[in-house]
Amino acid sequence: MRACLSPKAVRTVFAGLVLSAASLPALAAGPYEFVPAPQIDLNRVYRVDRSTGEVTSCQYGLRDDNVGVTLCFAAGEGAAAQAPAEYGLVASRHTREAGVFRVNYRTGEMSICYVQVREELVVCTPQTNPAPAGSPSAAPATKAAPSVTPPQGARP
Repeated sequence: MRACLSPKAVRTVFAGLVLSAASLPALAAGPYEFVPAPQIDLNRVYRVDRSTGEVTSCQYGLRDDNVGVTLCFAAGEGAAAQAPAEYGLVASRHTREAGVFRVNYRTGEMSICYVQVREELVVCTPQTNPAPAGSPSAAPATKAAPSVTPPQGARP
């Protein structure tokens, strides 16, 4: 006895296979995203876990035998796992900036992550969104610390 599929059933099966194949790149991408630090004289790469938001970093270090070593920095304050979401990293185009932005694609929240070399950890500011224009919370509650980078367009 030979089973025979109708043309409609063949089209349905084929459409299902095409849709399944289209989702393969997303599955093959893995759970991490990697972004280099924008600072042009720094060989540091940041990694974020796309679902937890945990941020770590590694960079190349010199050794006396000229082979070198990979120096990695674990997640410290604010860089550990966050609420489950869809996270990514964005590097600014500022050539002197050693940190990156951690973004939550679902909520639009952002934080800045960087390596605290002394503690040998990646740290991040709290995730935040700007307040709506005109709202009482639009003004900062406390004065922010001065930026470590000069204003855009200014000379150092």
